[in-house]
Amino acid sequence: MKRIDIWKTEAREVMPGYRGRFVHTEHTTHAYWDIEADAPLPEHAHPHEQIVNMLEGTYELVVDGTPHVLEAGDVLVIPGNVRHSGRSHTRCRILDVFSPVREEYR
Repeated sequence: MKRIDIWKTEAREVMPGYRGRFVHTEHTTHAYWDIEADAPLPEHAHPHEQIVNMLEGTYELVVDGTPHVLEAGDVLVIPGNVRHSGRSHTRCRILDVFSPVREEYR
């Protein structure tokens, strides 16, 4: 077992306004995002199931054409291969859990 203080690990800017810190297990990737206010997330899809856990802030996710405004404490499950996009309304912290592992985040 390894204890990790995630907010003290080095962050990587994956796209403008999205800085991520990553923990990988055998079957999952945990992405801890620090997102600037008004940062867009272009529409995309991936084969990974994604569980979005709002930690701080307000974020709007559009999943398969349906908008969802998420705030701290909200959780949204996005099945694999479903198109989604988004935009932060405020500065946000989000924990995304992906299964299987997101190799491009290693």
